[in-house]
Amino acid sequence: MTRLLMLGTALGLVSGPALADVNLLSWGGAYGNSHLEAYAKPFTAETGIAVTMSDADNPATPIKAQVEAGNVSIDVASVEYADAVRLCDEGALEVIDPAILLPAEDGTAAMDDFIEGAVTECFVGTDVYSMVLAFNDEQFPDAKPASPADFFDIEGFPGKRTMRNGAKFNLELALMADGVPAAEVYEVLATPEGVDRAFAKLDTIKDEVIWWEAGAQPPQLLADGEVSMAYAFNGRIFNAAQADGQPFEIIWDGQIYEMEGWVIPAGAPNMEEALEFVAWSTAPAPQARAAEFISYGPPRRSAAAMVGNIEGTDQPMGPNLPTSEANMGAALASDLEFWVDRDAELNERFNSWLAS
Repeated sequence: MTRLLMLGTALGLVSGPALADVNLLSWGGAYGNSHLEAYAKPFTAETGIAVTMSDADNPATPIKAQVEAGNVSIDVASVEYADAVRLCDEGALEVIDPAILLPAEDGTAAMDDFIEGAVTECFVGTDVYSMVLAFNDEQFPDAKPASPADFFDIEGFPGKRTMRNGAKFNLELALMADGVPAAEVYEVLATPEGVDRAFAKLDTIKDEVIWWEAGAQPPQLLADGEVSMAYAFNGRIFNAAQADGQPFEIIWDGQIYEMEGWVIPAGAPNMEEALEFVAWSTAPAPQARAAEFISYGPPRRSAAAMVGNIEGTDQPMGPNLPTSEANMGAALASDLEFWVDRDAELNERFNSWLAS
């Protein structure tokens, strides 16, 4: 019996050999593939519990719909931190006892190994990702864009842009492009004048933006030449450059980083297996392995040193992670509580602004 199964038995999570599948909802693309290769396949190999994966543009949406309908088929889902807090507050998620989480290889307790904020009442972090600016190098043979201000400089760096359809990330980026230091962004954005300032900056490029809904769209738009610059998930851009050979460059200045992780919807049909999957997959070694498939940093401290080369290459993954020291100089940590409190209000204004 594996250490995980022994732990599960001791905690009453595993009662016998009749194990159900785990229905896992992810995001698709390179990120979903990291879940498949680093978590789902090895978990099944070790425990005998099959993992059935499906994808959504934002897994928080079907979780809410299924719970409200009283017809839950999802056992575990990957969601953004702010969505996890909101869904937990709404009673749409199961509470996850941190006692199930596995210690580090040296015996350090899990709660001492995770970075601050990575484990909450209903959420266990799997990765640190960021929204970054990126450009198609072939479209800028001379001067290269290097900052949020350059993203908004259509004259100096011609071409259309693509941005995520929503207020989050875009308002922060707009303020940084308008000269607000990263450390002051949320202080400014918390005021009506700051919100007005952010939307005024977005006005300057509104007619040049293609708004994306799914993470796979920005690298495709860059590759097709429909846009010259994108604001996108760093892992999507990295994968397109690494795996597909696209001439994309990431601008780390002004990156906005936060966490994603596992949640279990309220009423999940295979609760015991879901808890076992969450515990197994958030151990340091699987988290480090996932980071080798996509450039998202592990939220467990002990996992950082375990991250090896980019999968299938002899190149180290470390320099490509948002959490790399060299990439954090002008980074902004997403203020999760800010978005929990203001998401609905600011998205309502964003949608009205977009429609006007």
